[in-house]
Amino acid sequence: MDYPINTSAQLRAVLRGLRKVRGLSQADTGARIGVNQKRMARIESAPGVTSFDQIARVVAALGGRLVIQDGTAQTDAKPDRTKQKGDW
Repeated sequence: MDYPINTSAQLRAVLRGLRKVRGLSQADTGARIGVNQKRMARIESAPGVTSFDQIARVVAALGGRLVIQDGTAQTDAKPDRTKQKGDW
């Protein structure tokens, strides 16, 4: 499932949700990336002031991956099925 994120509040909710769905505590998740529970709590509560490297490590530790998508590209465009002159 994809989780589009535009704000640090959304990132906070997604990180916490992924951790809980996987049945991990903050201490468990922190141990996976080499930080203690207190640091993991700060990462979750304020991802906007956390380094990209730490966010990427947390996401990977939770089984996710980061993807940057071009917001101007039309990804859901449907092919034009209208008949053109000469089509039968």
